[in-house]
Amino acid sequence: MNKRITLLFLFFVVFSSLIFNSCKSAKLSDAIAKEERGEYYDAADIYRRVYSKTSSTKKRTLKGSVAFHMSNCYRKVNLSKKAQTGYQSAIRYGYTDSTAVFFYALMLQRNGNYTDAIKQYNAFLELDPNNRWAKNGIIGCDSAVVWKKNPTRYTVKREDKINSRRSDYSPMLAGEQYDQLYITTTRDEVMGGERSAITGVKFSDIFVAKKDEKGQWQAPAPLEEGLNTEMEEGACSFTSNGSTMYYTFCPQDEEHPRTAEIMKSSRSGAKWNKGQKVDIFNDSLKMAAHPAIDPSGKYLYFVSDVMGGQGGKDIWRIEVDAIGRSYPENLGAEINTPGDEMFPYMRTDSIMYFASNGHPGMGGLDIFKATLKPKGNWVVENMKSPINSNGDDFGITFEGKRESGFFSSNRNDARGHDHIYSFSLPSVNIFVEGWVLDKDEEIVENAIIRIVGKDGTNEKIFARKDGSYRLELTRGMDYVMMASAPGFLNQKQSLTTPNDEKSETFYVDFSLASITKPVLIENIFYDFNKATLRPESQKALDELITLLKDNPNVTIELMAHTDRIGSAEYNLSLSQRRAQSVVDYLIKGGIEKERLTAVGYGKTQPKTVTRNIAKQHEFLPEGKVLSEEFIQTLTPQQQEIADQINRRTEFKVLRTNYRLF
Repeated sequence: MNKRITLLFLFFVVFSSLIFNSCKSAKLSDAIAKEERGEYYDAADIYRRVYSKTSSTKKRTLKGSVAFHMSNCYRKVNLSKKAQTGYQSAIRYGYTDSTAVFFYALMLQRNGNYTDAIKQYNAFLELDPNNRWAKNGIIGCDSAVVWKKNPTRYTVKREDKINSRRSDYSPMLAGEQYDQLYITTTRDEVMGGERSAITGVKFSDIFVAKKDEKGQWQAPAPLEEGLNTEMEEGACSFTSNGSTMYYTFCPQDEEHPRTAEIMKSSRSGAKWNKGQKVDIFNDSLKMAAHPAIDPSGKYLYFVSDVMGGQGGKDIWRIEVDAIGRSYPENLGAEINTPGDEMFPYMRTDSIMYFASNGHPGMGGLDIFKATLKPKGNWVVENMKSPINSNGDDFGITFEGKRESGFFSSNRNDARGHDHIYSFSLPSVNIFVEGWVLDKDEEIVENAIIRIVGKDGTNEKIFARKDGSYRLELTRGMDYVMMASAPGFLNQKQSLTTPNDEKSETFYVDFSLASITKPVLIENIFYDFNKATLRPESQKALDELITLLKDNPNVTIELMAHTDRIGSAEYNLSLSQRRAQSVVDYLIKGGIEKERLTAVGYGKTQPKTVTRNIAKQHEFLPEGKVLSEEFIQTLTPQQQEIADQINRRTEFKVLRTNYRLF
């Protein structure tokens, strides 16, 4: 970017004298000095008063410069709407530094105006075509529109029980049961009575919220005496055993310049002792903040803007045992950008969450997940909506291995105050359920369902007394299921669960064939008065082939029956040929011919009405034999139905030990 610090300084020196006489209560030199000291809140107020008293016609150039610096200060204290208006004014008054266009785009994005933000990013890229930060801004704007329309399954809730009227941020769960929540807060009860010239609010302290006996979070309370001071404390992290806390401390010294530093405190019973400085750089002018100790305790991750980074604030790390003896390691361009990367959180030794406004995001700081691969490279992914918003989203903490926890955000807060939000990822539950019945849709007693999955799943469950079953599965998996019961042939079914992140129930019913009574093969069709199988019979016969392959020790008799019409000799011949047609089809399908016997019964074995048939046809009593004498008592329409029931193809099991001898 085109930084013109020297020219701007000379510019202000020349013009400041023009302002002093008309703005005695708002001196431009005071604003410049406060901005240089990082007192952005106070500086913004002075710039605002100078701006309002500067003529837009006589001192147009100066007015644009004041607007730019005023906006920079507003941006740094999270008053993004005021910053957006200011940058727009700076451009309107001809401010020539190209960064005004960039930051105007950044504020448009932060305020959710993605279309106009893209226009301004493109305008800036005409001046600086290779700017990575601007290119990422365009990607982020385009992505934000998609992410808002297609949010992840995370649910987000503002925790008003924990929040105050001021800023509450950087939550950190602690305790063996994750029943303690440490937060950084600027609420009225903090120790420091003074207002920060940097942020315009009181100096922050560390408070802790605890759960009551019902598991409900209580209002946060300050830590016991010893750790908090009248200066700034916050953004803490704990060793895995909970005995040591690392936190950020911002000392104030009017005589000597100071910056943020990392402190360490140990616990004595329920009390945290006074913090001791961690001399990472051994230089009070080198910033070190937002500490995050990894679970193993080997590395301390932190944020700094020292030389040697990618630009802005970067995430660094150092071996705990090497603190004071070696220089920290910058995490490199996979993590760090020309923007700011802050608030690291080590969920495991290889999974880090952090906040960034340099990677493509929705606006302001977004939360990112970074995974350290075996080859040493980091893979970074945006957490998307609703975890992220067009505001600042940062400081995430997880409840152990659960996909739930807390983070902080200033979304929807016109004052720019941060608040604590909880989040959780509803579990994805995949179930399979159904019935185990016989071919007549009667309950099969003592049925067992076995399920084998490619992931190594091998389970066995018993069907309930009513024949139903229910089992939880894994998404994105292939399964083979088999139902069996005494007196019945086994039946297999296949099921593939989708990998979609949504709960779903699949329905798989089993219809078991009896070993002790004939089984109807439904949907077998022949040409009229012929033994030729019609094409629509293929599905049912293929299912029979599968059944026989699933039960390789079984031999069966294929039985074909006709209705009462025609001579006995003709019907016997026709039914025999039809039974043989089925056997021939099964043999072609891979079933050994020794397992198959074709028998045509003609009209000698009329069907006995089952309970299922009786349910479908009220005029047919259960247990009634559909003899020619009975059928003749029915109406013509009923006779046709009875004849159709008699015209059937069945099989019965002859042996169950075919391969055992």
